[in-house]
Amino acid sequence: MSLKTVTTTLAALGALFIIYVGLSYVLTPQTTAPGFGLPTWPAGDGGGFLILKGIRDIVSGLVLGILLVTRQRRALGWVLVMESLTAFGDMTTVLAHHGSALVAFSVHGLTATLVLLTGLLTLRETREVTTARVPALR
Repeated sequence: MSLKTVTTTLAALGALFIIYVGLSYVLTPQTTAPGFGLPTWPAGDGGGFLILKGIRDIVSGLVLGILLVTRQRRALGWVLVMESLTAFGDMTTVLAHHGSALVAFSVHGLTATLVLLTGLLTLRETREVTTARVPALR
C-alpha cells in the first residue's frame, strides 16, 4: 500500500469523523457534550457554545474534504498539521479546567497526534525532490 493511499484514507476518515462529531454537537449537544471531558455543563446561555463547537468541527471536516476532492495534497498536509492544534487546544482546555485527564489524553491528545502524524506524512509524500540543473556541454 502506498503512502499516498494511507494518507488519503486517514485524511478522509478524519474529515468524515470530525463532521460526524460536529453534527452530533449541533443536533444533540446534551448527549454529546459529556464525552468532551469537562467537569461541568454550561450554565445559562452557555449551551450555545456547544453549537459553535459543532459548527467549528463541521467546517474543519469540510475544509479537509475540499482539499481532498480538489487534490491539493500539499495544502492538505499543512492544514492537517494546523488542525491538530485544535485537538491539542481541546486537550489543554479539559486539563486546565480540571476535567477528565483520561478523556483529555485518550480522546483529544490521541486525536491531535493522529491528525499531526497524518499531516506530516502527507507533507512527506508530497515533497518535491529538486535536482540541480547542469548546463549542457557544447
